[in-house]
Parts: sequence; structure tokens; C-alpha cells
Amino acid sequence: MVDRDKSSETSKDFYVDVPAETPGFFLKGSAHLNWGMKNRLSRIFNPKSGNAVMLAFDHGYIMGPTSGLERIDLSIPPLLPYTDCMMCARGALRACISPEVDIPLVMRCSTGATILKELSNEVIGVTVQDAVSMNAAAVTTQAYIGGEYEKETLGNLARLINEGNLYGVPTLGVTAVGRELVRDARYLGLASRVVAELGVHFVKTYYCEPGFDEVVAGCPVPIVIAGGKKIPEPDALAMAYKAIDQGASGVDMGRNIFLAEDPVAMIQAVRAVVHDGEKSDKAYDLYQTLKHEKE
Repeated sequence: MVDRDKSSETSKDFYVDVPAETPGFFLKGSAHLNWGMKNRLSRIFNPKSGNAVMLAFDHGYIMGPTSGLERIDLSIPPLLPYTDCMMCARGALRACISPEVDIPLVMRCSTGATILKELSNEVIGVTVQDAVSMNAAAVTTQAYIGGEYEKETLGNLARLINEGNLYGVPTLGVTAVGRELVRDARYLGLASRVVAELGVHFVKTYYCEPGFDEVVAGCPVPIVIAGGKKIPEPDALAMAYKAIDQGASGVDMGRNIFLAEDPVAMIQAVRAVVHDGEKSDKAYDLYQTLKHEKE
């Protein structure tokens, strides 16, 4: 090798006396994740508000052509410009959503049950590798804590977490509630904590009164609330506001958006609550204004 005259080299300073910064991350419980995980989570959750408006339209995998989703190709695309993240099954995505849509996806990976039988008797039908091939930002299945197939559904969730960790893909843990269980703070707090301890990166659970703030505080990762069954628009916005006010990091709504009288106006009103901190009455005023502009 050619010898160099070190005296001719430009002086360098590595600032060895200044420790390198190790900045945290805006999302609860995520500071120690790898770059790929953080990048995917920062696509799902808005880094400015720290929250997410997720649009769930995975209902068909257990319910078939449910009301509002008879034609996904017609009902869902108008909502996507106001959506932070989609949650759906791979078949609906591939058949009904244009690949030109640049919105992160949480892929529904479970199967094996329908509304005709026991819903908790599920298996994993979509691998993380397949989800990655469809550019998923996260994967999901539900755990039926206290249900007949509690162990099996926790096993399904653990499988997704383990595989996702290999690819830098986060897992959303859904706390499913069977008919015989009560959606109170004690149960939801237990279920959310269990799946968080298993290793999910964010949790989808139900809003409850009283005690939802304790459910959030006891869960070391972000919580987004499920929309649940269709309720009047003012009530859905009030639920969203109370959840965000008590520490939730977003909503994952389906029927309370696509079954609204004006779905496009409704999702914009939900965004005002989730990202702008708008109170529910003001958000409902926005909904009414947007709806009447089309008349």
C-alpha cells in the first residue's frame, strides 16, 4: 500500500467528549424498537398528533357481505383520502383497493371461524411474509381473553409477533370480547395488558365507562378504540372524544363511519377529534356542515 503523509490530511474531530444522542420516539412504548418497526408505526400514527384514524373494513372475513360493505369497491375508496391506515383482509385489498393507494395497511391474518360458529376458534391464515409481500405496515389477529379458545388465540397472536419481529413488522393485538364477557375497565384492562406483555406493538380495545383512563395507563403500548356497533353520529363522536381525552392514541372505526348517513363527512369529523382535539359537539357541527354542502 502507498504510504500517506498524515501531516497533509485535513484535521478531523470526532467530538469524543460529546456523547451521541439516542433520541426517543413519539409513540408510547416504542423507543427501543428497531428502525423498520418505528418507520412502519410512524406511517400508521401521525407523528405530529401521535394519533391515528384507522378505517376497519375487515368484517367480511367472518360476516360475509355485511351492511355498508356489500360493494367495498364503491364504499371504501371515497373514504381513503381521510384515512391514516386501512385494516382489512388480503382478498378485499387485492380485489377492491387500487395498488396506487399510498395508505398504510394493517393486514387481518386470522381465519377459521364465521358468525355461524364459535368466533374464537381461529387459526392464522395469512403469514407475515405474505403480508409483507402486500406491503403491510402491520399485522393483526385477536385474542379472546377468558374465552373458550383463549390459549389458541394467544398462540396465534404470539406467532404473528414472533414472525413480525423477524421482518420489522409491528403487530396489532385486538382484544375480542365474547358475548358472555363484560366490557368493563377490569376486563379490558386485563386483556389489553396481557397482549401488550406478550409483545404486541399497539392494542385495539373497546372504550368503557368508567375507568378507561386506567385501561390506557395500565397498557404500556398505544391503544386505539374499536368503533363497535353502529350508534348515532353524535354518540360516536362523543365516544371518540372521550377516548382521546383519556389517553387513547386513535380510533379504528368501521360501521360508525361507512354506515353513517354521510360517511365522507363522518370520517372528516372523526379526524377533527383525533388529530385536532376538537370536542364532539364541534365535530358534529362540522359533520352537519359537510353533509349539507353536498345537498
